[in-house]
Amino acid sequence: MTATTTMTAAPPNRAALIAGRILSGLVIAFLLLDCGTKLIAPQFAIQYSPPGLGWRLDVATMRTLGVLLLIPTLLYVWPRTAVLGAILVTGYLGGAIATHLRIDSPLPTHTLFGVYLGVMIWGGLWLRSPALRRLIPLRTVQD
Repeated sequence: MTATTTMTAAPPNRAALIAGRILSGLVIAFLLLDCGTKLIAPQFAIQYSPPGLGWRLDVATMRTLGVLLLIPTLLYVWPRTAVLGAILVTGYLGGAIATHLRIDSPLPTHTLFGVYLGVMIWGGLWLRSPALRRLIPLRTVQD
């Protein structure tokens, strides 16, 4: 005898949808501010970057990093490509985490900041996306 389990995620209730949008909105605002700073005022971004990152800190590098963050952030904003955007932003944040780990930045504030953002990105998306809740259920249905 075999048992089949079907998992269907109901549409998010109103509170989960609002919480997901707020969480996603906060992350989007931060990411747009970060990439905007790198694109519009690269000298400011260079000036306030931690010393010894191991990156060539010049205008071209800052603008490149700004574009590399802007594209996945915009993909995350649009619901049809939000999962792809979340995956790409997570990769970008992984590079930031590795960079801060390499230069011995303070763990809870600098190094793990990318982890905090990643949790907020995926948490916000999970709260507002029935498809993602089906893919990554917090609990399983057992017959």
